[in-house]
Amino acid sequence: MTEVTTARRSRITPEREAELYGAVLDLLREVGYDALTMDAVAARTRSSKATLYRQWGGKAELVAKAVRHNKPGGLGLEEVDTGSLKGDLHALTQRSDDCEMEQNSALMRGLAMAVHGNPDLLKAFREHLIEPELAEFHRVVRRAIDRGEVREDNPAIEFMMHMMLGGFAARAMIDELPPTQAFLLSYIDAVVLPALGIPSD
Repeated sequence: MTEVTTARRSRITPEREAELYGAVLDLLREVGYDALTMDAVAARTRSSKATLYRQWGGKAELVAKAVRHNKPGGLGLEEVDTGSLKGDLHALTQRSDDCEMEQNSALMRGLAMAVHGNPDLLKAFREHLIEPELAEFHRVVRRAIDRGEVREDNPAIEFMMHMMLGGFAARAMIDELPPTQAFLLSYIDAVVLPALGIPSD
């Protein structure tokens, strides 16, 4: 049974999958999560609803995977190893230009609201975005610990992802401006690195 399911799921090419994910994100920006329907995705992508359900199971998983696919380099962290934690965090930030950051910020604000009223979406986000990204952040910090950059008992380690997401999300709320590379690089140097015991210069 598993082999049959896997064979079915492999029919969509990577190019077609990327096209579908792009259409899902476009629809999300247009109508929001709650108003997004599988019918609309099927119409926009010239797909059958049956194919969409067979491949992704439902709207929550499709949306979570579309958001993950849209992240530069997938999650990105597994490919970044500059030799320093500062270099790694800067390299990750520089994978998105200011225009992409503005679009992603607006998208994530809408999805953050949707998550509170949709347990399926929260579950899908935890499985496909939050937990994998936490694991990658822990690997990056582990390398920094092994290099002697960060003390293993530093309590800020457990809050690193909170700090990174907080800076990204709070920019629009507090300053009424989208996050930019310049802002996030300054934030990393002024807040994240000192919290981890790393001088910013």
